[in-house]
Amino acid sequence: MVVVFVLAALLVVGVLVTANWYVWRRLFRDTTRAPGPVRRIGAAVIAGGWVLTVGALVAERAGAPFWLQRVLAWPGFLWLALSLYLLLAVVAGEIVRPLLRRYLERRAAARQARATTGAETGVEPSASPAAADERIPAGTAPPQTSDAPDAPQTSDTPDTPKAPDTPDTPESPDTPSSRTTDTTEGADGSDAGAASPLARPSRRLFVSRVVAGAAAAAAVGTVGHGTYGVLSGPKVKRVTVPLARLPRAAHGFRIAVVSDIHLGPVLGRGFAQQVVDTINSTQPDLVAVVGDLVDGSVKDLGPAAAPLSQLKARHGAYFVTGNHEYFSGAEQWVAEVRRLGLLPLENARTELPHFDLAGVNDVAGEDEGQGPDYARALGDRDRSRACVLLAHQPVQIHDAVDHGVDLQLSGHTHGGQLWPGNLIAGAANPTVAGLERYGDTQLYVSRGAGAWGPPTRVGAPSDITVIELASRKA
Repeated sequence: MVVVFVLAALLVVGVLVTANWYVWRRLFRDTTRAPGPVRRIGAAVIAGGWVLTVGALVAERAGAPFWLQRVLAWPGFLWLALSLYLLLAVVAGEIVRPLLRRYLERRAAARQARATTGAETGVEPSASPAAADERIPAGTAPPQTSDAPDAPQTSDTPDTPKAPDTPDTPESPDTPSSRTTDTTEGADGSDAGAASPLARPSRRLFVSRVVAGAAAAAAVGTVGHGTYGVLSGPKVKRVTVPLARLPRAAHGFRIAVVSDIHLGPVLGRGFAQQVVDTINSTQPDLVAVVGDLVDGSVKDLGPAAAPLSQLKARHGAYFVTGNHEYFSGAEQWVAEVRRLGLLPLENARTELPHFDLAGVNDVAGEDEGQGPDYARALGDRDRSRACVLLAHQPVQIHDAVDHGVDLQLSGHTHGGQLWPGNLIAGAANPTVAGLERYGDTQLYVSRGAGAWGPPTRVGAPSDITVIELASRKA
């Protein structure tokens, strides 16, 4: 088992090193003519970014002083997101690179053709024949071209005797004066002559710089936009869920579902206040906090979680643990949220006026003997009543189906958080986001309000969902 773990770790390290070398090569090596400070700075930035990332992860899990966690978290986690999108942008640039080079080669070939035509006619490519005539000094004859050797002389001056060693043929295309047009570089870095061996390196350098600049701009813009989306707070999403056993009197009952707030060294008290204000603005009948509230101890994050005491709902606010609570001291946090006025459902059930509300611990609690216990939470309930279950992870849906639950509310996936993370989340979870049916049980998965690691979301906007229950008897 240890050997397998070591081999897997070596494989991961090898993939990361190779990917980062590739990014460095495309962004720094291929955009410079020779080794120098730019390449060294690029290597330092990439290596330093990963040192900060690893430091932020280790500091959080090891319970380092909170000030140190905060110092490392912002640059370290943002670099994690930025490096991902730099890699994706550089890979996408491989498609653009040959197209841009082909375009430049065609333009250079066209420019060379115009230059050749101008040399044969004696007229500069940029000037029209009329303009060429206008530049002939007064009283002189236009030069006789090779295309019209028998053109009559219009000048009144006598013919000048030809030197004995002057060739009678026009200038050869292979003379040095004609070859100089092949190595003339354009202002954009492309060469006027596609055939010249000097043209290719210059064109490659120009293309590499354009593609690298575009890739860097795309990555920075993507991460910037995704970070702004998280810091500006989650948006409200409304979903109607019909339940067969819900009585008519409960039609329109509103449950505000919030998951994965992830208070920690990056998202603190201000973010928690945003979440609470957004929930209260929906005027819910009940609030369900379905796990991953924090990434840290009560000692460090107790003040950040304090705004949760302001949650307002007619039937109260309820809480179940997520896997990150078991990294942060689940027992202490259960006691803290109870102190703040939330009602923890630890494998427990409460009977509301028109349906049952149950909650189970997260599966991560099994390592501490505090895993989910469905028999305790659901075993003796009245099956004629509708039941809503709070369970952090969507994979718990199969047990919910076995126990006749009508609706399970979950989070955990973040909707993938950083595209294409949704593909990985989809492989590990039955539902990544949204509402789906499993037999007679429906599962709703929230994308979550916050973010873990990078405070950034791409393709998976954060949300607080208001579930409006609908009675089929209404």
